[in-house]
Amino acid sequence: MIATLSTHHPETAAILAVSEDGLAGFHERPFAEIASRAGLPEPLVIDRIRELLQAGVIRRVRQTLQTGSLAHGALVAWNVPSDRLNAAFETLAAADPFSGHVVIRSTDSSLPGAAYRLWTTLKVPQGFSLEKHVHLMGREIGAVAWRIMPARCLFALGVGHVRRRTIEPGSRADVPASPLYPGLTRLDDAEWRALAALKEPLAPEEIVAEPWRARAEAAQMTLPGFLEAVRRLEAKGLIARFSTFLEHVKPLPTGERVTRYNALFHWAVEPGYELRAGGEVGRHHIITHAYWREAGPEFGNVNIMAVAHGTEKDALLAHKAAIDAHLAEAGIPVSYTTQFWGGRSEIKPSEILPQAYQAFCRQRGIDPSTMREDC
Repeated sequence: MIATLSTHHPETAAILAVSEDGLAGFHERPFAEIASRAGLPEPLVIDRIRELLQAGVIRRVRQTLQTGSLAHGALVAWNVPSDRLNAAFETLAAADPFSGHVVIRSTDSSLPGAAYRLWTTLKVPQGFSLEKHVHLMGREIGAVAWRIMPARCLFALGVGHVRRRTIEPGSRADVPASPLYPGLTRLDDAEWRALAALKEPLAPEEIVAEPWRARAEAAQMTLPGFLEAVRRLEAKGLIARFSTFLEHVKPLPTGERVTRYNALFHWAVEPGYELRAGGEVGRHHIITHAYWREAGPEFGNVNIMAVAHGTEKDALLAHKAAIDAHLAEAGIPVSYTTQFWGGRSEIKPSEILPQAYQAFCRQRGIDPSTMREDC
C-alpha cells in the first residue's frame, strides 16, 4: 500500500491532479466526478482518497466556500516579542477557531515589516467586529503591534501543489486574472443549516459515493431540501470547490515532501495600478493566492501580495523574477518588492458561524453583545 500513498504513483497523481483544485462548484457525487476526469473507476478513487486521508497524506477533504462573503476577513500580521512568539502561535492555532492559516514568517531583518513574524488569516462571523477580535487576541498573545489587512479584492485562490510541480517560471494564463470583490451575503435559516453541514471536513467513513446524504440527515433536512439550499448558496456565489488538501507542511508517511518553501511575495505598485497588477500576478500558474491588500508604511506600502509553494527556494525566486519582469513589461510601476518565507505553520478552516462566535465569547466570560460591530 505504501507505493499507492506516494503522490508520484500514477493513479494517485491522476486523482490529486483533479481533486486538489480542479473540481469547481458543488457536486452531488464528487468522487464520481473526480473519477470521470481522472479516467479511473469511482470505487478505486473512493478507496484511494480514504486511504490517503487515513494515512495523513491528505489532511482534509471538504467542500470549500467563498467565505469572504460570509464573514469579515483579513490577513493579520502580528509583532510579538521573540520570547513569546511560539506561545502566541500555539494560542492562535489551538484556541482561536476564527484564525485559519497561522504562520511564523521571516525575511531580511533590515526590511520593512521584519518584526511582524506571526501571520494569520482571520474570519469573524457576520455581526461581530473583526477589529475587536484582533484587539482581544492581541492582548491574549502579548502582541506589541499588529496590522489588519482586509482584501480589497482577490485574483487567485487555489492549491494544486501536485499540478504546480512542473510549472516553468513565467508560465501564465492567456488573460489576466479577474478580480473578485468581497462583500457580505445574507442567508436564511435553511441556507445556514445546509452551509453548517456542508462546510465540515469529511471523515474517512464519509468518503462514500453520496457523502451529502448523511450530512442532510445530520442537518435535519431531507436530501432534496438540503440540495435545494446548497444550490441557492451556489447561486449566491458562495460555493468554491470540492477539494482534497494535501499535507504540505510536514513530511508524508512515504518520506516525501509536497513542498518545502512557502513564499509570500510583496509588491508596492503605484496607486491606480492595483487591479492591473493583481490581474497580471494572479494569472501566473505558480501562484496559489493573490490579492490586493493595503499593508501600510510598516511594510513599505506594499499593496499586492501573492503566495507560492515549492520544493526549492531558488525555483520560487526564479518564478518571482519572472513575475517581476512581466510586471515591468506590462508597464506597471513597482516601487518596492520583497518576499517573506514561511516557517512553522498550522492550517485549518476558519469558523464562520455566528453561533460559534457567541459560544467563543461565553467561554471567555465575555458578553457576545459587546463584540458586535455596531457597539
